[in-house]
Amino acid sequence: MTERTDRTENIKDTKNTGNTGKYDVIVVGGGAAGLSAALVLGRARRRTLVVDAGRPRNAPAAHLHGYLSRDGMSPADFLAVGREEIARYGVELVRDRAVDVTGSDDGFAVLLAGDASSEKGRTVRARQLVLATGLADELPPVPGLAERFGRDVLHCPYCHGWEVRDRAFGVLATSPMSVHQALIVSQWSKDVTLFLHTLGEEELTDDDRRRLDTAGVDVVRGEVAGLVVEQDRLTGIRLAAGGGEYAREVLFVAPRPVPRTELAARLGAEMSRTPFGAYPLTDERGLTTVPGLWAAGNAAGFAEQIVNAASRGYRAGAAINVELLMADLDAAGRR
Repeated sequence: MTERTDRTENIKDTKNTGNTGKYDVIVVGGGAAGLSAALVLGRARRRTLVVDAGRPRNAPAAHLHGYLSRDGMSPADFLAVGREEIARYGVELVRDRAVDVTGSDDGFAVLLAGDASSEKGRTVRARQLVLATGLADELPPVPGLAERFGRDVLHCPYCHGWEVRDRAFGVLATSPMSVHQALIVSQWSKDVTLFLHTLGEEELTDDDRRRLDTAGVDVVRGEVAGLVVEQDRLTGIRLAAGGGEYAREVLFVAPRPVPRTELAARLGAEMSRTPFGAYPLTDERGLTTVPGLWAAGNAAGFAEQIVNAASRGYRAGAAINVELLMADLDAAGRR
């Protein structure tokens, strides 16, 4: 894979310089979902603040894929362009972390840590709040995985499969779902080995064995102890307890998703427990069970790819504008 370029050093954050008024909307999270929501709101002339901690999930990847017209773009460039676009419409952006939040009848108060472009302990307020905080990938504790994640240690064939097609694949099994992953990646290579690792052989069902055999996926027993890397390339998988080495060029893993949904839970949003973590329940627009609190992207669900996250952010932004408009019209009509 080619080295990604990074334009973020050329992008200046927009600061809130002394204006203490309340925002219409605060968006916590500056990824695809958050920037998309902010773009819609800025174009709708809503005073909007984006709080971006600068921890995008796809930072280890050299390119993003599957996003029509943006296929092959680096994640850093994608975000830089998004920041430029929201700035055209007066949307403010601070590099900071939202560390606490409270709600009241007239909106939300968000406490900022004061990480980069805002003063320590500053509180910002808004009538509506969008959580686009995403999730983090927790990798299995195998030495070397983290250093090569996004390069030749991968998790999503739809994101990276084309670029590594026809190479020698390995799949690190950490749960029964790893069988599914091995079957899926066999569409991109006919040389696939499933390393059972922490998955017991007895956990393979008859259907698993039949499908793996039909797909031509080899199965190797034993725990994986580490990776073999030569000249900055993955060349093999090393088993524990003298189990030997297997030549592989790519290793697919299934990280444990860790949703960044603490703020939603703190505000009392009803959460949905899934095998991939707990996420706030939302309606089709992204509204949670807390009035005025919205969730988009991976803050609302595990399976949101970048193109889906942008779509969900757009939908939430448009819905929020209508909510604010109707509330203002109703309030004016009661005067």
